[in-house]
Amino acid sequence: MPRGDKSKYTDKQERKADHIAQGYEERGVSEKEAERRAWATVNKDDGGGKKPGGSGRGKATTHPASHKGGKLGGEASASRPAAERSASAKKAAATRKRHEAGHA
Repeated sequence: MPRGDKSKYTDKQERKADHIAQGYEERGVSEKEAERRAWATVNKDDGGGKKPGGSGRGKATTHPASHKGGKLGGEASASRPAAERSASAKKAAATRKRHEAGHA
């Protein structure tokens, strides 16, 4: 099997790679580089092709790459005004306090 052959990948893995590549392209990465990164991510998640004869057949997918999202996140919260974040935090604290009183 030549390098770069994708015949052992499932339809789901190919859809996943397409979706990841599309996200990179939207962020300005070249098509070729986006494709390379997408397949690297699929390989990291799934351990290669899942069809019979491919490595990792029948093994679970743990999605390690997608767990990085939390580290990169926080933009939505950071873009909100401080007063809005503070009000939200006070409301959450009040809810926790109210729930705690009910369980005592």
